[in-house]
Amino acid sequence: MSLMQNEVYDITIVGAGPAGLFAGFYAGMRTAKTQIIESLDQVGGQVTTLYPEKTIYDVGGYAGIKGIDFISSLEKQVRLVDVEIKLSETVIDIFPEGDFYRIKTTEGETRTKAVILATGNGAFNPRRLAIDGLETIENKHLFYTLPKIETLVGKEVAVAGGGDSAIDIALMLEGVAKSVTIIHRRNEFRGMEHSVNQLLDSNVKVLTPYLINSVEKNHGQLSVGLKKVGEEVVEQYQYDDLIVNYGFISSNKVIKNWSLDVDQEHRMFVVNSLMQTNLKNVYAIGDGIEYDGKLRLIATAFGEGPMAVSQIMKALYPDKKGPLHSTAMFK
Repeated sequence: MSLMQNEVYDITIVGAGPAGLFAGFYAGMRTAKTQIIESLDQVGGQVTTLYPEKTIYDVGGYAGIKGIDFISSLEKQVRLVDVEIKLSETVIDIFPEGDFYRIKTTEGETRTKAVILATGNGAFNPRRLAIDGLETIENKHLFYTLPKIETLVGKEVAVAGGGDSAIDIALMLEGVAKSVTIIHRRNEFRGMEHSVNQLLDSNVKVLTPYLINSVEKNHGQLSVGLKKVGEEVVEQYQYDDLIVNYGFISSNKVIKNWSLDVDQEHRMFVVNSLMQTNLKNVYAIGDGIEYDGKLRLIATAFGEGPMAVSQIMKALYPDKKGPLHSTAMFK
């Protein structure tokens, strides 16, 4: 692993979710040499990972926009400025080195003058079925996140899970797939009452309380063995595709390895009103932070990013002029 000595950034943003992308755009507007490092192979964070097809209503300027379209718009915006986005690269460690921080990743090392942590809840890994040998059908017939809607048109689809996301997926597919079945291990769903009522009033077939006992490929379909809780008989059902939504396990390795002030109960970075952590020139924004009055909304994160960037630019370049209006920068 080599240190690219010439690669010195003003700002390194860890995480390419909505908070990180907009912070990157604003940093680019301020002409800061900026890199965004993202462990996933695509930008968007939770929006891309958890609800790409759901409609977002609580962001200013949109009466409603699909998550995937919202992220696409954000990505186009950040591409307007000179910001380097590094995907499929995980930050292993960050440590001080004189007036800089050294960023150690799976791809190498760079140096930076300031850091903005936009890690959200960390890297997301789906809770997988505890059945061996399913790797060959993952992302073909078995999915842990919602695939593109058009690939499910006219198919017989099963959704496993009992929370809001599983219910939302089942309802979303009702008018798309040939048939939709939701499988849950309990009689009662964990989703919001309104969503559960919608589900029960829909044409989605509900199978409760059932556990998935086996999944096998069978003549282009999936043969799914379901066992009713408390019984030994395994019933076989045929589906084209199975979407498992048992939630995600998040890990924030930066928290584990760093001497940052952390809210121990919620495992969040503690910041002040300027988004500063307890470390010099290290800031944090988005869902992974805690301060008095914090709201976990995308709209809130859009204010936190520019706040952090502005403080960094004041510290690094005190004689540099403040921000211009964006209308004067893009023609």
